[in-house]
Amino acid sequence: MKVAGFSFVRNALKYDYPIVEAITSILPLCDLFVVAVGHSEDNTLELIQSIDSPKLKILETEWDDSLREGGRVLAEETNKALRAIPEDYDWAFYIQGDEVIHEQYHAALKRGMEQWKNHQEVEGLLLHYTHFYGSYDYVGISRRWYRREVRIVRPKAAITSYRDAQGFRKNDRKLQVKPVEAHMYHYGWVKPPEKQQAKQESFNKLWHDDQWMEKNVPKRAAFDYSEIDALARFKGSHPAVMQARVDRSNWQFDHDLSRTNFTAKEALLYRIERLTGWRVGEYKNFKLI
Repeated sequence: MKVAGFSFVRNALKYDYPIVEAITSILPLCDLFVVAVGHSEDNTLELIQSIDSPKLKILETEWDDSLREGGRVLAEETNKALRAIPEDYDWAFYIQGDEVIHEQYHAALKRGMEQWKNHQEVEGLLLHYTHFYGSYDYVGISRRWYRREVRIVRPKAAITSYRDAQGFRKNDRKLQVKPVEAHMYHYGWVKPPEKQQAKQESFNKLWHDDQWMEKNVPKRAAFDYSEIDALARFKGSHPAVMQARVDRSNWQFDHDLSRTNFTAKEALLYRIERLTGWRVGEYKNFKLI
């Protein structure tokens, strides 16, 4: 079985992305790893080059920042990396710059890829998500956080990144997928508050025009993590590749777990999900088979 990993990144140091941890967390599962490194305002290219692995293939790219509608530039950069994977590979494992796989899931991921390798009707594999927020001690539990997403696909020309690079499509239809009992750890909302604020002011420009930005993303010195609906305390362990980053975190975030911030409708839907496991109206960019 041949597996390639792929990702994209720009300004990883400026916005504190754990891209090295992301890549190295799945590198043991891969025979090749392609990363599209966009022209950056910091030493992102040198950071990626510091990863000591013969599996690594770096593509130097230029982002088209005119593609602001719907975050399309993120899909474009994803596709640059995906297209660099030879089609004789069985699987392409996608990981974004703020996602990390715990080593405890390596065996399950390998089993899933091996199990469905020769079943060409299976076009992708579906992973669960754990979303951290505010610090490494809290996870999001409300409807705002997506629960599952496709992260392993066939490296075929017809399969491309969709919209803002959250998922994939094949000839503009949803992929047929099988689930894998593994969690992707998402750390996009865990940064020093000043780094998180800078990211919000920059990253939202990939989706919205200047007028929307001025109205919805206030200028601040630091991000206000208190504006959140519902959290739970994380009771597990972090991936080994993340431990040094966790240990050197230098900001404080405490949250009253009994406090929620929902509208009446959100509170009802949240209660239904907690009682039944059913997320009413959940968006699914995949088809389970």
